[in-house]
Amino acid sequence: MIIEWSQEAVHALAARFGDSNAIYKLVSDSEGCGCSVSGVPVLWAVDAPEKEDVQAVSEPFAVWYEPRHAIFFDERMRIAYNEQYRTFALASDSQIYTNRLAVRDMRLSQAAR
Repeated sequence: MIIEWSQEAVHALAARFGDSNAIYKLVSDSEGCGCSVSGVPVLWAVDAPEKEDVQAVSEPFAVWYEPRHAIFFDERMRIAYNEQYRTFALASDSQIYTNRLAVRDMRLSQAAR
């Protein structure tokens, strides 16, 4: 999996999380969707990848994903940022996954705050 970032997305994510050393995980979140194939893409900030996670080709941010979620995504995708609406978007050449990509801080260090 290859994830390309727009400059606007890089700046917005760095501003939100403070540095580019954060680790991210792209998931297909089906919690509350009623069906495991009806998930929505979500970008999580995590403390570390899980043992079975696979690293995507992504610069400047490290992005990981679960192999079982790869079926829901294209091989090459882009993350952009819309300044007017303050939203991230995930798209590929063949589809727009979402114009409102949720970005959630799932780090344990943040949960204690």
